[in-house]
Amino acid sequence: MNAPSTPSIPLLDLDLLKTLVAIAETGSFSAAAAQVLRTPSAVSMQVKKMEDLLGRPVFSRDSRSVELTNDGAFLLEHARRMLAMNRDAVAHFVQPDIEGVVHIGAPDDVAERFLVDMLRRFNDSHPLVTVNVTIEGSDRMISMLRTGKLDLTLITCEAGFQDDGAEVVFREQLVWGACRGGVAAEQNPLPVSVWEDGCVWRKAALDQLQAHNRDWRVAFQSAHISGQRAAILADLAVAPIPASSIGGDIIEAPGHYGLPKLPKYALGLLMTSSPNPAIEAAADHLRASFATRAN
Repeated sequence: MNAPSTPSIPLLDLDLLKTLVAIAETGSFSAAAAQVLRTPSAVSMQVKKMEDLLGRPVFSRDSRSVELTNDGAFLLEHARRMLAMNRDAVAHFVQPDIEGVVHIGAPDDVAERFLVDMLRRFNDSHPLVTVNVTIEGSDRMISMLRTGKLDLTLITCEAGFQDDGAEVVFREQLVWGACRGGVAAEQNPLPVSVWEDGCVWRKAALDQLQAHNRDWRVAFQSAHISGQRAAILADLAVAPIPASSIGGDIIEAPGHYGLPKLPKYALGLLMTSSPNPAIEAAADHLRASFATRAN
């Protein structure tokens, strides 16, 4: 007797995802229909097909408004990435002659952990696009984008940070980094390495310490991930850092120290309101690159 087959997971058509994004961005079925070159009734049928496929509603709607459900918001985030991955792959073949200069901003930890490899691969697929990178804090880069000094920027967001509607491209767990065999995590008050007010990691860490009535003091301040690692390795402090930064003699502080669990933080993408093809290609490449990493 043959073993029962495992039900296959259905595939979401890219046209359905494109319509989902259009509705979310325009706020109505009729406006989305004009954007995707379909009739409003065809758009409604696409949404019904999507909801039937998933078994859950993705929009809550009445006669005056359309809003994403929680499931719809989850799908929107992934829809943007899947569409970006498709555009990035196809552009390699049909738009190899895109050229121009793109000014990109990024926090230093993002540049160190992700951006170098991503931009190397972007250069392979878009050799006529020149990319200039600025490493700054998120607040500063938002200001530079507004004044036209940057074309697009990655910023740290969520975990209590109010951004300007950044498109989330990646989420990662924050953890307490500590020195292997160190004693900083057992001290009272707890010595902490953070940056100044406005830093997402600082807010996430200090809010949790206060919520759990844990005494703390700022023992080391650095705007750079290299500075945070130096403070940890010297056993001067513990620090809130992304889980992907753990390695070598930097470990996640063991649970018996009782440090409060930290939230996830997000990387958001902000782009100029009038992007040219080179800027759009760079943004799609970043979306696609982060989509291949686990969240």
